[in-house]
Amino acid sequence: MKSLYIIKAGSTFATEVARLGDFEEWVRRGLGDLPCPVAVVNAEAGEALPAPERCAGAIVTGSHAMVTDNLPWSVAIERWIRELVAARAPFLGICYGHQLLGRAAGGEVGYHPRGREVGTVSVELTPEGGRDPIFEGIPARFAAHATHSQSVLRLPPGAVHLAFNGFEPNHAFRVGESAWGVQFHPEYTREIMETYLRDEVADLEAAGEEAGALLDAVTDAPLAGRVLTNFASLAGRRL
Repeated sequence: MKSLYIIKAGSTFATEVARLGDFEEWVRRGLGDLPCPVAVVNAEAGEALPAPERCAGAIVTGSHAMVTDNLPWSVAIERWIRELVAARAPFLGICYGHQLLGRAAGGEVGYHPRGREVGTVSVELTPEGGRDPIFEGIPARFAAHATHSQSVLRLPPGAVHLAFNGFEPNHAFRVGESAWGVQFHPEYTREIMETYLRDEVADLEAAGEEAGALLDAVTDAPLAGRVLTNFASLAGRRL
């Protein structure tokens, strides 16, 4: 039987893991009930990536690495994503995974010219996003949690633009019929976002950000989480 694979591209801060879990656990919780097994592959640690024909679907997590560092394990995921897209296996890239999909499909990834986006943000769907199954049941404007310094600066040729906001023009896109990238974090809860900000107070203040104001602005973002359950449904239909 095929499995849904969560490809681990990094870990959260050590202070969070014991209490909240790690990236792959947040994604797994967000997926809900699934009609197939779920397997985690720690790509950052060098574990082998599954063959596309074994994948009911695949999700690449966020990471504290930068795509443009071209780390060997990251470049290997990028090559593998091209195979998945060619095989039309359902794929979802979150934050770092979103950027890897963008570059794998021929787009451009780099540091955002306005710096970092972090905290609870408003995301708006394009008309195409409003019709896309990954955003089923999600309104045209919704709250989401975000933290990223790099972005997909230029979408891949032929990609369908799905979501944006005033800071990040490419918050979501689709390649082909079954590969999606979202720059925001559908797996984050309010507690995760708040803890992330607390862990980064020093860095945020050094960059001129008001960490206290960002913390005060954090809200629940349940609608963004529907991206994961929608993806799980899409992957289930491919079994």
